[in-house]
Amino acid sequence: MTPELRWLVWSVLLGLVHIVAAAVASTRQSPGGLAWAAGPRDQPQPAPSGVAGRLTRARNNFLETFPLFAAAVLAAHLAGATGPLTAWGTLVYFWARVVYLPIYAAGLPWIRSLVWGASIIGLVMVLLALIA
Repeated sequence: MTPELRWLVWSVLLGLVHIVAAAVASTRQSPGGLAWAAGPRDQPQPAPSGVAGRLTRARNNFLETFPLFAAAVLAAHLAGATGPLTAWGTLVYFWARVVYLPIYAAGLPWIRSLVWGASIIGLVMVLLALIA
């Protein structure tokens, strides 16, 4: 398996961490709790706030960038355009996204934005390999 595909797989697992963290935090905060989450969810619950809200927004942000990352990695792999730039780009994207989750949960705004920017740089590195 190429380094790019390996980081893609790890990113999928990271996506699952985002989903579970947001779901657990939101369920704990919800007035209906686990019974509401396990049921048909007919009654809307208030939007999560605090850490649960930040974890939900971090999950949403991950889900916005991940499809682009996955498409770029797969396109580079299929085009045979992998190399140092894509290997480093996937590594940067993954680790920036790992760091992003706890920073967002902690509510650190400026650092969060810088880390998000680093993940975008990683994604752009993969794209550059495709268009260069």
